Amino acid sequence: MDFLKLNENVPLTPTVKVGGIAVFKGFLPVTDQTRIVDDLRYVVGQAPTFSPKTKSGKKMSVQLTAAGEFGWFSDHQGYRYEKRHPTGVSWPEIPSSILSVWGSLAAHAPSPQCCLINYYEEGARMGMHQDRDEASFEWPVVSISLGDDALLRVGGQIKGGKTSSIWLQSGDVAVMGGDARLNFHGIDRIKFKSSNLLKNGGRLNVTLRVVT
Repeated sequence: MDFLKLNENVPLTPTVKVGGIAVFKGFLPVTDQTRIVDDLRYVVGQAPTFSPKTKSGKKMSVQLTAAGEFGWFSDHQGYRYEKRHPTGVSWPEIPSSILSVWGSLAAHAPSPQCCLINYYEEGARMGMHQDRDEASFEWPVVSISLGDDALLRVGGQIKGGKTSSIWLQSGDVAVMGGDARLNFHGIDRIKFKSSNLLKNGGRLNVTLRVVT
């Protein structure tokens, strides 16, 4: 496997924890961020981004696609994983540059079966939600931030109540596992064009999950 040259100055212990979610600030140096973005362009070329709708019919403000055995999907039938892109093609393989992040921070877990890619344009957000469409919650969700700064808000396992927030920058990696695996979380907003990683601005959020 073609592993990234990770930032040797960043220890494999979280810089900070917010609502139980471990955040590794500056985990990926710019060279590795650029490599991942290039690999994601290939994925999008094979499986273009799309804007799903919630069960109630509301269009989500983020655009998404995926790589791996499964991709995440939403429509009037609800949230679920699908083995094919809406166009009918199979999802591309997860790039090795992304798998290496999982190997560094979740080596104890099986290989991820889904690499969900969310793109946030100016004004896009993600409401508070739990990641609970997987068969088991034993394994963590690893989340890579690329591009513009994003305000992550984290709550507990019951909707409502006290929340904590943190700004995520390009190259940060968050790991949601253990007691925090089912914590509610969301992105309140992004600082559009706060990063020059993506030519047209915006934020890419790449999350790795074990589905079955």
